Amino acid sequence: MRKKVAFYTLGCKLNFSETSTIARNFTDEGFDRVDFSESADIYVINTCSVTENADKRFKTIVKQAQKSNPDAFVAAVGCYAQLKPEELVAVDGVDLVLGATEKFKITDYINDLSKNEFGEIHSCEIEEADFYVGSYSIGDRTRAFLKVQDGCDYKCTYCTIPLARGISRSDTLENVLKNAKDISEQHIKEIVLTGVNIGDYGKGEFGNKKHEHTFYDLVQALDKVDGIERLRISSIEPNLLKNKTIDFVSNSRTFVPHFHIPLQSGSDEILRLMRRRYLSDVYVDRVSKIKDVMPHACIGVDVIVGFPGETDDHFLDTYNFLSGLDISYLHVFTYSERENTIASELAGVVPQHIRKKRSKMLRGLSVKKRRSFYESQIGTDRIVLFESENKEGYIHGFTENYVKVKMPWDPSYVNTLHKVRLSNIDDDGMVRFDFLDN
Repeated sequence: MRKKVAFYTLGCKLNFSETSTIARNFTDEGFDRVDFSESADIYVINTCSVTENADKRFKTIVKQAQKSNPDAFVAAVGCYAQLKPEELVAVDGVDLVLGATEKFKITDYINDLSKNEFGEIHSCEIEEADFYVGSYSIGDRTRAFLKVQDGCDYKCTYCTIPLARGISRSDTLENVLKNAKDISEQHIKEIVLTGVNIGDYGKGEFGNKKHEHTFYDLVQALDKVDGIERLRISSIEPNLLKNKTIDFVSNSRTFVPHFHIPLQSGSDEILRLMRRRYLSDVYVDRVSKIKDVMPHACIGVDVIVGFPGETDDHFLDTYNFLSGLDISYLHVFTYSERENTIASELAGVVPQHIRKKRSKMLRGLSVKKRRSFYESQIGTDRIVLFESENKEGYIHGFTENYVKVKMPWDPSYVNTLHKVRLSNIDDDGMVRFDFLDN
């Protein structure tokens, strides 16, 4: 009988793209992929270690796998597996932990899937993670996550990602275009570009530190690939988002008017403590430039609250800064101490209850910002891509500028694009619409 494998992915879009690639490797080896809630012979958990909560969730997920099949082989890969393999292998039921370079060769390590008396660790020194493995997600959604870059050479004081993923390196432009074409041939309508620091694309493309191509070159080339309906840029650093890229997107055939730009703090003093590579005036310039050429563009923002040394005044600087910006929503992260980071040794630790209070305030601001952005879009004509999930009798979709819409469930609309006119905002904050192409 064919063996069954199930996957659980924690964390970012990049992890989802890599899980899909690892899953295809299993399929090529004769495994059948099943849902994580089903009984499987092997469970693979792709871990994240950006926040403390992601670490804590790992034990719960292992228990979930054991409940489905107590005799199953359990393997852990990903960032947490690279940073703290001993912690993962000590969790009851875990048989195998693979680091940053080993995870793409997982089928070489699993043998006959017999449970190990003691879990095994195969983890490289992070300096050895200097080669690139291309990945993309497919088959799970109406959109695909296409990995174009990995690793990071930035040294932000709170971040463990360089320790977990290594130096900045890129896929070759030729391979990115090949993967994009492969995705388009699967009738997937939207591709989201992902990586650790995608604005750094081109560095390490052929194994050296120089840029053979730039992110702007990548955007231009992808726009010419036949069969792609939509391309979406995921998180990109403000100092790496250039005017020519913004101008190109504004006139692009496929790139949509949606940007997600990390800020982290609206206080220049805190940005310096974080060792970010820009100050607040650069961020204002990026937002202004986008809105100047694409007034309807959606702009998302990452922000961290409770960083060491963040006083009430610093937080109010951030709150007022964001309140005055023409942005659309926030992703709010409560600072959590990470081992082997400079920030964990800084003075001025912010008490947990204050961190939670500040986080709640910014999440409230995010609700207001999203509502205001949605209201500004009422009466406009947009193109909606409908999702594949039935959520309590409704089908949801997103416009090109990331307005979330809904209507009663109709499976015939899954993975289809339709021109609509946005009409009103529902009680749950989503937008109703009228079809224009029926």
